[in-house]
Amino acid sequence: MPAAGLAAPAGTPRLPSKRRVPVSQPGMADPHQFFDDTSSAPSRGYGAQPSSGGLGYPSPSSPPEAAFLADPMSNMAMAYGSSLAAQGKELVDKNIDRFIPVTKLKYYFAVDTVYVGKKLGLLVFPYLHQDWEVQYQQDTPVAPRFDINAPDLYIPAMAFITYILVAGLALGTQDRFSPDLLGLQASSALAWLTLEVVAILLSLYLVTVNTDLTTIDLVAFLGYKYVGMIGGVLMGLLFGKIGYYLVLGWCCVSIFVFMIRTLRLKILAQAAAEGVPVRGARNQLRMYLTMAVAAAQPLLMYWLTFHLVR
Repeated sequence: MPAAGLAAPAGTPRLPSKRRVPVSQPGMADPHQFFDDTSSAPSRGYGAQPSSGGLGYPSPSSPPEAAFLADPMSNMAMAYGSSLAAQGKELVDKNIDRFIPVTKLKYYFAVDTVYVGKKLGLLVFPYLHQDWEVQYQQDTPVAPRFDINAPDLYIPAMAFITYILVAGLALGTQDRFSPDLLGLQASSALAWLTLEVVAILLSLYLVTVNTDLTTIDLVAFLGYKYVGMIGGVLMGLLFGKIGYYLVLGWCCVSIFVFMIRTLRLKILAQAAAEGVPVRGARNQLRMYLTMAVAAAQPLLMYWLTFHLVR
């Protein structure tokens, strides 16, 4: 190889010169590259996770919820909110019990299948029933499921709903169904029931009757008439007016007897306990009141159902 700086002798072939490409050292960028290659660099792209504890970013192992719960102020706020919620629930429960006796309503819905079957039989055929006294346990009436004579709200409520459905069926078979007419049927039935309760309470006040008959008891006793109304309308749909009048007439007599034998123990028995003479004027008024309440049931049964059968 010729020495540096000396020309090669003539006739000697020249070797092609090789251009050295600078080798990039680790961690150094290519001198001929305009931009850095960030495609393979970890934690450089948009989807990369932030480093643990770097520049205020939370660590992946500690989510924001955990950081919030670890804050003492947040714990105090949660405890204060829980106490406020508990106080609000207690206040609502007290106000509900003041205006709506939820505990008493539970008593009127304490029924079972056996009680419902026996009570429906008593409403349809009350003539052979002998003992009409309500049973008590330590000055508290027993639940309806243990005493067939106790009033309940389950049968009146279900009977009222069924009556509205049967009324809609009857109107539909006559091509007279409309939501407005069905709503009018339901509202009129509720209005008559409310009017009955108010009239009886006012009459009891005027006659000065001291009785344990409550407003809920009245609603229960007055709601039993819907059972006979359902039977009359259904028989009218199946057998015409003859079936309607036969079944409704039977149910009207049955509810009259049922109301007489039930209310006389609530109104007249209290008068006997007070020592009021049987033939006294005040006791006569109580007897007339009992008869009037019982007689109003068949009239309302007919008034609320006669237009449903044609």
